[in-house]
Amino acid sequence: MSVETTTEAAPVPKKGMNILFGLTLLGLLLFLWLLLGVSTTSFWTSNNISNLLRQGAMTAILAVGQTFVIITAGIDLSVGAVVGFSSVTVAWLLQHGVPLWPAMGITLLVGVLIGAFHAFGIVRMGLPAFIITLATLTSLRGIGLLVTNGSTISISDESFTNFSRADFLGIPSLFWMVIVVAIPAYIFLHLSRWGRYLFAVGSNSEAARLSGVNVNRTIYLAYILSSTCAAFVGLLLASRIGIGNATQAEGWELQAIASSVIGGTSLFGAVGSVHGPLLGAFILATINNGANLLNVNAFVQRIITGVLIIVIVYFDQLRRRGSR
Repeated sequence: MSVETTTEAAPVPKKGMNILFGLTLLGLLLFLWLLLGVSTTSFWTSNNISNLLRQGAMTAILAVGQTFVIITAGIDLSVGAVVGFSSVTVAWLLQHGVPLWPAMGITLLVGVLIGAFHAFGIVRMGLPAFIITLATLTSLRGIGLLVTNGSTISISDESFTNFSRADFLGIPSLFWMVIVVAIPAYIFLHLSRWGRYLFAVGSNSEAARLSGVNVNRTIYLAYILSSTCAAFVGLLLASRIGIGNATQAEGWELQAIASSVIGGTSLFGAVGSVHGPLLGAFILATINNGANLLNVNAFVQRIITGVLIIVIVYFDQLRRRGSR
């Protein structure tokens, strides 16, 4: 007996196109760095490069986590709120005498639970990913403000706050955290069966289920990874600014989505990589950094980002048509 499915598999771009797209992103990033090096006298200073790497690092980690979800044809709008809430969580725990490492572990566990809640809402309650993660976005901001009574929580542990300001081999520690996340993320997504499951679910969830893939478990995994990455970024942000603040990282979910999309992840699912969102994040960070150096209005920066997203998504459409 044959089983018919109504879900059409998402076309996957050819490997050659993916390589070309990745090289294009790298070329664009290098071009921006050269252009800004010529246009400003301060771009290539060590302080500015370190600041740029720190700016892009946290968005890059968020984008990697977001990519896991988007590959399954989902979306996670809560990552910015998870970052802010995680900064409050670790600051509150440290303030109440919890040792540093257990405090960080508990904060990451909170991220895992948030991701599991999202997946539960999608898998068991039948809620769209957009709705459940949007609800979490607003709820976590409110909970964080209630816990802090609308203020901030200072972090006095210098071993924690000094980490984000330190360098190793001349490279900011925050950028090293990108490498720490990116290597296992690449192995997971591109070299493991679980990574193949993410692509299969994003391409055609019903076909994946008929092929023996545990679709529900795969969705749980994707959202848990996304929220855990966000909680990790919350730790890094708290380390960098030295406070827990529920209103921090507002709008970062859009930066993460934009970085992932600019990096070639298809919002239709089944297409994505680890290196693409990393490049996308640093392209955005470079644009913002360069605009600040050139005294470009902050509102114009948002317009530039929006136009860039439109261009990249249009290019994604061309890739999809070329793969048919």
